[in-house]
This record gives sequence, structure tokens and C-alpha cells, in this order.
Amino acid sequence: MSRIEQSWYRGISFLTVLLLPLSVLFGLISYLRKLAYTLGLLKAYQSPVPVIVVGNISVGGNGKTPFVIWLANYLQQHDLRVGIISRGYGGNSASYPLTVTEHTDTTLAGDEPVLIQRRLNCPVVVGPDRQANIKQLIAQHQLDVIISDDGMQHYKMARTIECCIVDSQRRFGNGLLMPAGPLRETKKRLKSVDLVIENGGSAAFNYQLKSADLVNVATNIVTEVPLLSGHAVSAIGNPQRFENSLRQQGITLLSCHHFRDHYGYTAQDFIKFNDEIVFMTEKDAVKCYSFAKPTWYFLPVDAEPSSAVVTKLNLLLRETGILDGL
Repeated sequence: MSRIEQSWYRGISFLTVLLLPLSVLFGLISYLRKLAYTLGLLKAYQSPVPVIVVGNISVGGNGKTPFVIWLANYLQQHDLRVGIISRGYGGNSASYPLTVTEHTDTTLAGDEPVLIQRRLNCPVVVGPDRQANIKQLIAQHQLDVIISDDGMQHYKMARTIECCIVDSQRRFGNGLLMPAGPLRETKKRLKSVDLVIENGGSAAFNYQLKSADLVNVATNIVTEVPLLSGHAVSAIGNPQRFENSLRQQGITLLSCHHFRDHYGYTAQDFIKFNDEIVFMTEKDAVKCYSFAKPTWYFLPVDAEPSSAVVTKLNLLLRETGILDGL
């Protein structure tokens, strides 16, 4: 985590004050851009298939991916044909939009879309142009609903339902807009969101992350042998949550190593561990399959939304006509 990112969660510092003028400029540009779409000066693309956006108002990992996976599974359980679009942050493909398959490398599509594709039986398309992503999905598949992984601030794309994920631990940091703070939009934006969901915490609208059994990175097989200690390696927004999950399973962490979110691992990053046990998240693991050692394991997590979230979501799905008779 950079010095600027650290300052976001440590109150108001001298660095924060220095960055405030840039935050004012950022806020002004964002406001004028949103106003242009609201007044119709800029035209938003209206997808012929309903779009559900799962996003946030702050930078960094807030836990969107587990909820996207849960939501897609939930919709599929109700016989809806689901497709997913994503910016594909961290990927660098020669051309977009890019359809993600089981053979797509994270260097092309980004770590989260590859993780989502491996977890779900539904099409995933990535690229910076969400309109193009949607058109490619629709051209290749018969769909009832599209989930946009992130994109709350992408007002060029109209949406049917908005779900905003909030990290219950880090919340909104110092409450300031970028770069003085972590916010992409002010907290007032939450008033216009259909469903605000806390990742963790005790709010009525929340989901808890439930850890599954550890899985071997190299073989993708669930381990049957108790693992008592090892090194934790992660490139996510909130590594402490992951490390606490390991400790709750009775694992002693010999060391903890943090890389920037979406960091692209190489084998060189793990030389220091030799053949010792290494623990990582599933998001990390998808970037390490090609060079993983037999002693590396990842911890899958699943989102478990509260009954309030499910009830509200069902209401929204009925009101928008996405799901009839629920």
C-alpha cells in the first residue's frame, strides 16, 4: 500500500491537506460529468438486457467479487441466464472486448474476471468499453440479465439495479474524495443506490464471508491434511481480513507479505519461501497456477447475505421485471 493510500485511513495528515485541492478538482469534474448525463447532454447506453451493477464508492478491495459470484448463482437458481462484464483491471489484452475462458490468462483479463469465470457457469467478457462488452455478450449468448462487476461511476452505461458494497472495517476512510481520500464519490451517492450492503459488520443489510477448506494451488484439490503454520501472501485491498481468517482456523502465520491490489506475481516473488507452506487468497491463486509449488494453498471464501439483503433483492427483481413470480 502506497503512502497516499495509508494516509486515507489514518485521519487528516499534512499529506492529506496537500492533496485537498486535487480532490476539489476531482469532485468538480465528477459532478459536472454526472450532471451532463442527468440532463441528457451526454447519452447513456441502454442495454436491451437488464444490467445489475455491483460496485462501490471507494477505491480498493471492498469485497465485490464474492457478492458477484453469490448473485450470479442466486439468479441462475431462479432459471435466469446470466452474463458478466468487467473492466478487467490488471489485464492487458491486445484487443477488447475479450471473452474469458478457462484458458484465459490473468495477464490478459485481470485476476477477478478469471476467478469469476472459473467459479461460475456463465459467460464473462472484459474490456474498458462496457457498451462493447454488453454487445459482445448479447451477440454470443441468449441472456436474461447482465451483472456488471464494478461500474457504478460509469454513467455512460444505464443500469437497472445498483448494489453498492461497503467494507465494514475500513468504511470510507477519512471521508474525502481522491486523491486526498479513498472516495470516488461522496457518501451522498449512497442515497440513490438501490441496495447498500456491508461486507461484514452487524448492519441489517450485510453479507458475511464464509471460509471453505484450503485448496492446493497446484492441484486444485482440497487438502485433507491439517495445516498448522505457514506464510501469508496477498495482493488484495484488505489483507488483514484474509490473515484473520487463517488464524481463526488455528493456523500460525510465520510472516505476512502484502503486495499492491491486483499485483501480477512471478515465481521470483516466492523464492524466499523455498519449499515452505504458503497461504494466499483465491484471487492470488489464479495468478500463480503456472508456477505453483505443491506447498502452496489458497483459502476460498463465499458470501452469505443476510435475510434482509435477499428480501430487498427479491423486491427489486420483481419491481424491475427481471424476475417474475418470486
